[in-house]
Formats: sequence, structure tokens, C-alpha cells
Amino acid sequence: MLSIKNLTHVYANGTRALDGVDLEIGTGMFGLLGPNGAGKSTLMRSIATLQTPSSGEIRFGDIDVVAQPEQLRRTLGYLPQDFGVYPRVSAYDMLDHMAVLKGIASAKERKETVEALLQQVNLWDVRKKAVAGYSGGMRQRFGIAQALIGQPKLIIVDEPTAGLDPEERNRFLNLLAEIGENVVVILSTHIVEDVSDLCPRMAVLAGGKILKEGAPSKLLDELKGRVWTKTIERTELDATRAKHEVISTRLAAGRTVVHVLADKKPGAGFEPVEGGLEDVYFSTLAASRRVAA
Repeated sequence: MLSIKNLTHVYANGTRALDGVDLEIGTGMFGLLGPNGAGKSTLMRSIATLQTPSSGEIRFGDIDVVAQPEQLRRTLGYLPQDFGVYPRVSAYDMLDHMAVLKGIASAKERKETVEALLQQVNLWDVRKKAVAGYSGGMRQRFGIAQALIGQPKLIIVDEPTAGLDPEERNRFLNLLAEIGENVVVILSTHIVEDVSDLCPRMAVLAGGKILKEGAPSKLLDELKGRVWTKTIERTELDATRAKHEVISTRLAAGRTVVHVLADKKPGAGFEPVEGGLEDVYFSTLAASRRVAA
């Protein structure tokens, strides 16, 4: 169990990236959803012991993460949003080197570990190729392989599918789903589908605060019967926003499809629609912006 209590981080320039974050995260996949600049990477870096929060508590089981960062690192796997590699080093040699850094001293054990990981992430056939020459999806799968060295109990993946094509995204998400059955996996992303496809529990973070938390199905229940849709001309959008609580818009064949949140039919032409996780996300962000304004 990962327990986060009243976690706050203020950067030297005065930016409050985290503002009293409280979370309890158990075994399995947990989705942390939020827009760019929400504080997700700051939270992930704090959990991963890459920076010390200004105040608050992080515990993983019996480990006080803030006071004992070296203990957490022994059982942590981390795939950051961006990671560098040596330009001419093969995937096999890179993983072997990382295994040494993780404390796997036995050459035999390292060989078994590296070979098993390359097979698991489907990179065995390109194990001798330099990681710098990998495609984006292959690099992300390599990133998961290095994160799994040492059989970690806590795995953090930060924006892992950004920039991947649909096929690589599916392959990567399937890999995460397999990994997340017996360990704590935190998936930090701004892509709603990643969370809806994988995570039995999730939270929405924006402005450094947890705005909503729970099982996606429970959060969807809160919107049942309250989401309405209508196709309008683009020129009508401002007037519609002024009159209704518009939570999302998208273009379709030159016109605009709006989703509106209302307890009863908001007007002529509106039809009820089954709310999705995107509606949960956008309505949460919209409510937060109204409070801030």
C-alpha cells in the first residue's frame, strides 16, 4: 500500500505544484489523470525519491519514503516521461549495465534477468540494436524492461503512451496490464483512454490538488442521466457556453458537438447521452476552473 498524506511542494519561484495531496493506492493499476501542468510529474518525482517535497508524508508499506529514500529505491521501478540512453549501446548491454547498478552482482543472474525481460517486452529480436535507434514504442517497452529490473513492488510510469501510434499504444498497455496484477503500478497520464482501458481505480489531479478519486464505474454513475448532447453551428458555441454548463466540444463534419451537464433536459434539440470517462474528466476540470474564477 502506498499512502500519501497532505503532500505539498512549492518550487523556489513560488509555484505550488502540489497542494495537500492525499491518496491511498493499493495493489494493481492506479490511474492519475490530469492536464499538462497539473502537478503529475512533480508527484511522480516525489514518490520516486527524485525530489523532496516541501511537506507531507509518503509511505510505502513500512518505508518512510521521504526519510528513507534508499530503501524505496530497492523496490522501485520508474519510467519517466523522458529518459536518455547511450547512443551506441545495445538494449542487451544497457539492461545488463542497469542490472549491475540495481545490485545484481552475479553474471548468471543478470543474464537470466536481462534475457527474461527482453522476452517479456518483445524486444528479443532487436536486443543487439542500439536503443537510440529504436522507434518510440520500442523505447517505451525498453523503458518498462529497465523499470522491472529487480522485481520491484512499486512501479511508476509517467505519460508512457504520449506520441505512440495506436498499435504500439495497445501493445504497451497490454504489457502494463500484465505487470500490474501483483504490484502497485501508478500510471500518470493526460490521455483518458489509457485510464479507462486499464485502471480499476483513478484520481483526477489539477492545480496540484486531487479533485476526484474512485473507481471509474462509480465516477460514471455520478453522471448518469446528467449528460446531454447537441450538434450546433460553430458560431453558436459562445452563446451555448453562456447558457449551459458545457463540459466538452468536438468538431464533426464542420459542425460542433457539445456535451452539457444538467440535471434535466437543458433545452430544445438536446438528447441524453451515456457519459464516458472523458465526461467525468472534463466536468471535473470545468468545475475546478469555475471555482478558481
